[in-house]
Amino acid sequence: MVEIPSFPECKHSVVGALSRHTDHELLTLFQRTPESGQYFLAIFCRYSPIVYTLIQHSARSPVQANYLFAMTWRHIYHELRGVELRKFGIQSDPMQNSESAGMGHSDSSHPLTLQNWLINITAVCINEAQLPPTESIHYALDKASPPLWCYLEQALNQLPPTHRLVLLLAQTFHWSKPRIAAYLQAEGEPLSIEQLDQLLQESYHQIRDCLPEDIQIVYLSELSEHPLTKTASVSPPSA
Repeated sequence: MVEIPSFPECKHSVVGALSRHTDHELLTLFQRTPESGQYFLAIFCRYSPIVYTLIQHSARSPVQANYLFAMTWRHIYHELRGVELRKFGIQSDPMQNSESAGMGHSDSSHPLTLQNWLINITAVCINEAQLPPTESIHYALDKASPPLWCYLEQALNQLPPTHRLVLLLAQTFHWSKPRIAAYLQAEGEPLSIEQLDQLLQESYHQIRDCLPEDIQIVYLSELSEHPLTKTASVSPPSA
């Protein structure tokens, strides 16, 4: 019997408020309001059991299953950003009423459902996955769920290069401050330990500010002022 992981964020009021939204509505809002994270989060909570069940049967160990699960949702996140809404029978014209948006179609009288699309994408990820050995995977699903990882990665990409570098060296690779300072000096950016401390503080605040407000509400309300201390070091590497 497959044991489906539970995700506390799926019980959050932000997600609960979207429970009556259709798949079409969630997908449309996800694409049209990129400054919000709640719509992708609601899609994840609705379909993570199906995706995990498919993946669990294909992985050799729970650790590999969790890793592939996170990588698959990362792929889903980026694919959904650009997928044509008409594939799901959704009118691209925002002036269309909700009835025509739900019933519209382009190439077929039976529009593709979001659930079927997710199953297809999951199958592709399973077939193309090149999973590392279990012992080399340092990802923990209970420390950084896929939606948080997706938005943290997006926020990291918005930071200035030096801020992003010191944050990754400190949190992902666990370098000491003297080692980071020595590396920066070798790269032509000498910083004292005091300056490095200040840069790290700025980086923590900047990455938090770059996260969608609703993602902050769901994930960071109970964390310290350093949102990466419990997440960055366990996030999967970029594919």
